Order: sequence, then C-alpha cells, then structure tokens
Amino acid sequence: MSFSLRPSLRRVSQTFVRSFQDRAALRPIPPPQGDITTPRDFLRAIGRSAETKVSIDSWDAFWHTGGYDLRKAGLAVKDRRYILWCMEKYRREIPIKDYAHEPRPKKKTRG
Repeated sequence: MSFSLRPSLRRVSQTFVRSFQDRAALRPIPPPQGDITTPRDFLRAIGRSAETKVSIDSWDAFWHTGGYDLRKAGLAVKDRRYILWCMEKYRREIPIKDYAHEPRPKKKTRG
C-alpha cells in the first residue's frame, strides 16, 4: 500500500494561492453603454449617492477595483456590496433600471 501526499498538497496549495488573487483584475471590462460613459455616471445611475462615496476617474481603473480597494477607500460594508453587485450586473449587460434600487427603510418597532 503506497501513500502519496502530493495530490493533497497540490489541492491545498491551489486553494491557498487562489485566495490571494485579485479577481477584479481577471474579469472583463464592459464597454460603456448608452449614456453611461464614466464611472461617475454609473455610480449616479445606481443611486444611493454612490458617486459621493467613490472617486475614480478612469473607466479601466474603476472596473479593476475590488472589495479591498473600496474598503481602503472607507466605504461601509453595505455600500461595498451594493456597488460590487451592481458592477457585476452591468458586466452581464442587464439594464440598470432592473436592479438599481434604494435601500430598505429602517424597521419601526412598535410597543
């Protein structure tokens, strides 16, 4: 009976290495669609005053931005998740009016 650690070490090392890759750099950059030609136009279109929270001027730099970059810029978790979610929908060429929405209002406790 022979036992080899090579396959198990390869599997662990691939998982470990993949966790350090910046996946935003690997995704395709979508072309500007319609009246959205700058990152500021995109952020204004998705709402939630996202254009005041992120300041990136270049189209390519904006689409290579990941969650860690937005975190370093000081965005809250909800804002980061919403912007990244909208970016992915835009990459899939889904119209913005189908997914951009305002946040849910705060719950009111009665009693």
